[in-house]
Amino acid sequence: MKVTYNWLKEFVDFDLSPADLGHLLTMLGLEVEGMEQLGGGMDEVVVARVLEKNQHPNADKLSLCKVDNGKEILSVVCGAQNFKQGDTVALAQIGAVLPGDFKIKRSKIRGEESCGMLCSEKELNLADESAGIMILSSDLPLGTPFFEAMGLKDTIFEIGLTPNRADCLSVIGIAREIAAKLGKRVRYPSIVVPEYGQPVDSKVSVAIQDAVGCPRYAARFISGCKIAPSPAWLVNRLNAVGVRSINNVVDITNLVMIELGHPLHAFDYTQVAGGQIIVRRAGEGEKFRTLDGQERTLTATDLMICDRDRAVALAGIMGGENSEITETTTDILLESAFFDPPTIRRSSKRLGLHTESSHRFERGADLDMVPKALDRAASLMAQLAGGNVATGRVDNFPAPKALASITFRPERANAMLGLSLTAERMAELFRNLEFQVQPVSNGSFQVTIPSYRIDIEREIDLIEEICRLNGFDQVVATMPVAQVISDRPSLHQRLQRSVRDHFVAEGMHEIVSFSFIAADAADRINLNADDPRRNGIKLCNPLAAEQAVMRTTLLPGLLETASRNMSFRSLDLRLFEMRRVYHPVPDQEMPHEPVYCAGLISGTRDQESWCQQDVDVDFYDAKGIVENLFELLQIRGVRWSSEEPEPFYHPGKCCRIVVGNSTIGTIGEIHPEVLKRYEIEQSVYYFELNFEELVRLSGSRKAIVAPSRFPDSVRDLALLAPLDLPSAQLIDCVKSLKLQELEKVAIFDLYQGDRVPEGYKSIALRLRYRASERTMTDDEVQQVHQKVIVTLMGKLGVTVR
Repeated sequence: MKVTYNWLKEFVDFDLSPADLGHLLTMLGLEVEGMEQLGGGMDEVVVARVLEKNQHPNADKLSLCKVDNGKEILSVVCGAQNFKQGDTVALAQIGAVLPGDFKIKRSKIRGEESCGMLCSEKELNLADESAGIMILSSDLPLGTPFFEAMGLKDTIFEIGLTPNRADCLSVIGIAREIAAKLGKRVRYPSIVVPEYGQPVDSKVSVAIQDAVGCPRYAARFISGCKIAPSPAWLVNRLNAVGVRSINNVVDITNLVMIELGHPLHAFDYTQVAGGQIIVRRAGEGEKFRTLDGQERTLTATDLMICDRDRAVALAGIMGGENSEITETTTDILLESAFFDPPTIRRSSKRLGLHTESSHRFERGADLDMVPKALDRAASLMAQLAGGNVATGRVDNFPAPKALASITFRPERANAMLGLSLTAERMAELFRNLEFQVQPVSNGSFQVTIPSYRIDIEREIDLIEEICRLNGFDQVVATMPVAQVISDRPSLHQRLQRSVRDHFVAEGMHEIVSFSFIAADAADRINLNADDPRRNGIKLCNPLAAEQAVMRTTLLPGLLETASRNMSFRSLDLRLFEMRRVYHPVPDQEMPHEPVYCAGLISGTRDQESWCQQDVDVDFYDAKGIVENLFELLQIRGVRWSSEEPEPFYHPGKCCRIVVGNSTIGTIGEIHPEVLKRYEIEQSVYYFELNFEELVRLSGSRKAIVAPSRFPDSVRDLALLAPLDLPSAQLIDCVKSLKLQELEKVAIFDLYQGDRVPEGYKSIALRLRYRASERTMTDDEVQQVHQKVIVTLMGKLGVTVR
């Protein structure tokens, strides 16, 4: 927001220097990001009079002039032809530095001495273009610095506003802040509308079909206007705040927008069919050409201003090319309305069309400023464009809103701010802001918020206003009082650290991938159509197509990372990730977010060496990492089940990890089709564990049993078993006997081939027997061993080789 020092002084009396005013605004929360001196350092540009204008003896297009600067007569060569002898002009004397760091020096032009330059508006940075030098009023005193004589010496403030302070997107809003801080009163502009003739209702009608998008719409009819360039004071004022002058009518709407903060729009009345204004939503796919000459494709969410036959403006953003003010316009329909901020924000962002109007409406305009801004512009059009304002105004306001009222407790404000202000002082600060204050019981106030402060919603907002106006520098710095408590990590946190340390000890590297994955990730990893992991939460506004869905598994992130590393020829990978996944929960807004830990290994088992051959990692390397983790966490009773394999694993080379009746993870070789989709050309082994289940199962310690001091007896048992019989069932079957003498059972050999029937495999078990109180005899060992054989043959249908 740009505003000038002199413009602010028109609305509030203050004696601050520009630097002090900048500091005051910053301390009020309106940060001054820059200050520019208009006319500063240009006192060598003075008012002068042309005494003689003669043809240059050596150039047809140049004039040789004698110019009086009030002190001496100077010779100046000029190329402009729009002036005559006796005109008052702006003279840049020798030593003057013009915008663009252009320094005026004594020079000879075509053989004639020139001791200065006659200036145009463009050369003094007062306009983008100019047709010639400036012709000034003849009553200006000669020799007076030009900017001082014209009242143009000023300071421009560039103020960075936070989005919630829409009320300060105007000169009057900033003046109101200054007045509140200094205890002054704001001088609001006097609005007197000279009304003539027929009532406005006979010329204009307004129908609001969408009261949500447009709660209020007001209009006036002004006839007999003459479209012309704006007077110099208006052009200079707009130029100072960065607004280009167009014509007197459009400039008035821009002036009022900057002055009062409320955007307006002027229609050529003859282009508004029937004088009817209809506020409605656009049709899906409707086309509309805006003032910038661009054809826009609209949606049903866009709000439009229409006449009887067609759309004439994109509400709150930009007018239409079909109803703009032109040089032939004489009758004007002037609009002042309030539009719903979210509606304007969505349309502006979708269309990529950000204007001064949309900037204000999408932050929230002042609902009660609608008629005031309308009347202010109408009065100026009558004054500057010679218009006749019809009697009355149309003001369609279907559902007037009461002002917000908030209960305020002074003692709570003092407690939160560390101050000791009296209730009377706080009430005074509120009244300085034009808030209405009504004392109620218990020393509290009922504060009524004016319509322009849409950011004030709760008591804490009022407390902030007290702090702002009283001064942030008045808040005493104190050390916080805190109770020091020993914060011990929870079991969940301790185990997370232990698991990470375990994977690092296994030679793995942790990665951190995005929580978002591509929408087609479920297809790329072969998830079944009914798999709940396909129901990822979709992002409303993803940054990229590859990050459109919240992940339900860690696998895509690890495969993307592996693929990227392998593309750089880093082929020996041991990666892990320990992060949350996001599973939607029916009828609940928030998803279930369990922590999973997953690992991926690929490439050779050991580093390259001259003394060994390269051996690739396999399933058992991944299984060993997981088994060591279970040993670390003291998780017992783990079973490895090949039933219901995951679709992203290679068939027959994967299994589920089961404890009790719960599946706590999976492990296996990634399916070749999945690897192909990720452009991976070597085998990859992957495991994924539900960390929440690991926490639940961890710490199931076995009872400590003293080792027997008696010798053991080992028996080997070779069994012929069907191929589809999981070897784990043999171990489970033996352990189910709960034999006290059985110390250990393990598989030590697996064989298929010669002398083994087709469809069968040979599995060799090694069983260790030992008694705790005596040495077992061979007969005793054989009896127990025979019991194991009978049980295996009876329950599992195996035979002894």
